[in-house]
Amino acid sequence: MAAAAAGGNAVDAAIAAIVAAMTTEPGIVSPLGGAFVTIWPAGGDPEVVDGNVEMPGRGLPRERFGQGLREITTTYGGGLTLYAGHGSVATPGAFAALGVAHDRHGSAAWTDVLAPSVAAARGGYAVGGAAASYLALTGDSVFAWDPNTAPLVRRGDGSALQAGDIAINPDLAGTLEQIGTQGARSLYTGDLAARIADDSQARGGLVTEADLAAYRAVVRVPVRLSVGDWDIATNPPPSVGGPMLAVMLRELAGKHGRDGGDWDWERVIDVQRRVLTYRARVHDLSMDLEEDGYALLEQVERHGLVGLPTSSSTAHVSAADSDGTVCAVTASSGYGSGATVPGTGMMLNNCLGEPELNRLGLHALVPGTRLASNMAPSVGRRDDGSALAVGSPGADRITTALMQVLGRHALLGMEVGAAIDAPRAHVRILDGDSVRVDHEDDEAIVAAAAELGLPTYSHGPLSMFFGGVGAAWVGGDGSLAAAGDPRRAAATRVSGRR
Repeated sequence: MAAAAAGGNAVDAAIAAIVAAMTTEPGIVSPLGGAFVTIWPAGGDPEVVDGNVEMPGRGLPRERFGQGLREITTTYGGGLTLYAGHGSVATPGAFAALGVAHDRHGSAAWTDVLAPSVAAARGGYAVGGAAASYLALTGDSVFAWDPNTAPLVRRGDGSALQAGDIAINPDLAGTLEQIGTQGARSLYTGDLAARIADDSQARGGLVTEADLAAYRAVVRVPVRLSVGDWDIATNPPPSVGGPMLAVMLRELAGKHGRDGGDWDWERVIDVQRRVLTYRARVHDLSMDLEEDGYALLEQVERHGLVGLPTSSSTAHVSAADSDGTVCAVTASSGYGSGATVPGTGMMLNNCLGEPELNRLGLHALVPGTRLASNMAPSVGRRDDGSALAVGSPGADRITTALMQVLGRHALLGMEVGAAIDAPRAHVRILDGDSVRVDHEDDEAIVAAAAELGLPTYSHGPLSMFFGGVGAAWVGGDGSLAAAGDPRRAAATRVSGRR
C-alpha cells in the first residue's frame, strides 16, 4: 500500500485504509463519525485511542433539542427503525483519534497517509459490494432527501449506485487535502468546523462550533484478558463493546481448552443471552458507562456469569507489520443521517438516531458526554512473538462476531480465516426480556437454540448482518498474513518487509 511504501508502519497503513473506506464506501462510513484505534506497538504496551462520538448542544437553549429528526423504517436486518436528519448527528471524533494515533505511533508523513484517499475521491473509485447492498436497502429512505447527498449515492438517472460503478467526490478530495496540510485538528477549528456548525444550525441540528472545539480524543488503557495462549487487549469502558466481548470470551475460556474440541453452540448462545440481557438492563440505561463497565468486569472476574441477571453501519481495518506492531481501527457513522455538509463532501453520522445506543432517549444526555459504543477493535500477543489485530463492523453484532472468531481461533486452534468463514449466531434482545437467536444457515445452531427453548430467525448463508471481521497478524518469524470476511466483500493486502 501507498502508506507502507512511504515508510509507514502498521498504524499508518490502518489509518490510510480506514480513511479510504470513509472515502469509497458511501453510506457505510464517513469522516464525520466516531472511531476507536487499538494499537500494540512492538516493544511497548497496548493502548486505545477513543475517538467516539459525543452528545452535542453546548450553549443551545433547551427548546432546540428534539428537532431535526426523521423517523425511518428500513428492511435492513429484517426490519429496523432509526432516526436520520441533522438532529440525529453527534459530535464526530474519528479524525481526532486518527490524528492522535498517527502523532503517537505513525512513521509516514500525514499527507502521504491521506494521499490515496484524495486521489480516489478526485479521480474516481469503484463502488464496492457492501456499499451497494446497503444503499439498495436505504438509498431511498435514508439518503435520498438531501440534495447534497444524492449525487454521492446515486447515478445520473437517479437510481442507486451499483457495485462496480465509478463514483467521484471532488469536494471530499479538497477537504482531505486541507486536513492533510493543516492536520487532523483542522476539522475541529477554523473554516471546516464553521461549515459543519453552520449547516447544523441551519437545518435543525445540535452540533456547535463549541462542541467541535472542545472535542478531544482520549488515550485509554485497554481491558486485558487471557484467551488460550493469547493475551488480548480490547476497548475499555466507557465503551460497551469491549467489556461485553471480554466477558463473553472469559466465560468461553472457562469452558473450552485449546484442544481442537467441538464448538459448543449451546454454551455460545447461553453466554450471549446472559451477557446481552445484562447489557440491556444495565448498560443501555446507564448514566455512568465507565463505572458500570468496570463493575461488570470485576463482578464476572470474581463470580462468573452466575452473578448476572438472566432472562450499521461501521467499517473495520486490521494491520500488522513485520516489526511486530499491530493496529485495529473500527469507525462508525451509525446508519447515516442522510445529510452531507455543503461544499465538503462529508456525510454526517446519525449516532444519536441509533436506537440501540440511545435507550435513554435521543437527546437525553448532557452535551459533551461520550455515547455508548459497540465497537471493540482488539489486538493480541503470544509468547512466541506472534501478534494479531482483529475487529468488525456490525452494531451490536460486533461483540458476538468477535466472540465466535476469537473463541474458535484462540480456544480451539482453528485457523483465523476458517474461524471468520464459519457460521455465526447472535442473540437478539427483543421487547421486554424476550430473546431470539438470529443465525446463518446451520443445523447445529437451530438444534442448540431448540435445546435452550429459544426461537430462531435465519438470515441465510454469510449475511452482512453478522459483521465483517477483518484480521491481520504477524508470526514470530516476522511473516505477515491477513484474512477478510466474505460477508462484506472484504479486501486483504500483504506487502513485503519494510
